[in-house]
Amino acid sequence: MGEQQEIDLTRPSAARVYDYYLGGAHNFAVDREMARKAIEMWPELPLIMQANRAFLRRAVEYCVDAGIRQFLDLGSGIPTVGNVHEVARAADPGARVVYVDNDPIAVTYSRTILGDDRQTAVVRADLRDPGEVLAEARSLLDFEQPIAVMMVAVLHFVGDDDRPADVVAAYRDAVPPGSALVVSHATRDGQTDRADEHKDLYRRRTATPMTMRSRAQVAEFFTGYDLVEPGVVHLPLWRPVSADDVDERPERFAGLAAVGRKR
Repeated sequence: MGEQQEIDLTRPSAARVYDYYLGGAHNFAVDREMARKAIEMWPELPLIMQANRAFLRRAVEYCVDAGIRQFLDLGSGIPTVGNVHEVARAADPGARVVYVDNDPIAVTYSRTILGDDRQTAVVRADLRDPGEVLAEARSLLDFEQPIAVMMVAVLHFVGDDDRPADVVAAYRDAVPPGSALVVSHATRDGQTDRADEHKDLYRRRTATPMTMRSRAQVAEFFTGYDLVEPGVVHLPLWRPVSADDVDERPERFAGLAAVGRKR
């Protein structure tokens, strides 16, 4: 009951707006209003979000193929079709996933959907507090075995004042060699004007303003990791399933993607 009382329905939630972009039903009028405003400014936004979701699927499949069976999904948002546990279990039914989010609605829906699934856990916590997150995650994940730390479309909501590189490093130091870091991140590269307008909209309307970063800045998050080919690239260019999946102008997706393996 306490979590429900903390829900602010007067302001859009980044998690619920993202759910709307993906065609989900777990959003409110205030979220849909903001999403429609954003799409007016940037008509390709739903395609960008779908490209991000497709990257998540390919990255999870890569991790499973590489022998990783545990996932720590930070800023997991509201469950939609193709969530991490669904993708991972399609390849290995024994895969385990801990979902972490600080949005009470995202957590409530996640717990409802996952029910008594003993191979998943849902934690309400802020990824900027690695100590709390890791303590909770240890109830399900074995930190002696490789873990994929998922930071998909979430680090751009961690401002520079919160020292995101230190946050990422704390998770890196907690997992063993062979673990993975999966990141997608909003960028101004190639879409400066639209990206700035989008960032300003989030700053004015939500409690989670965006900090867009360059390719070099995103690459810095992978200190201590070996970047998996093709490195830090625009979303459609990270290991596309086929040449038909590669857009002629991948920069228009305004998102960077990368996966690294811990040394």
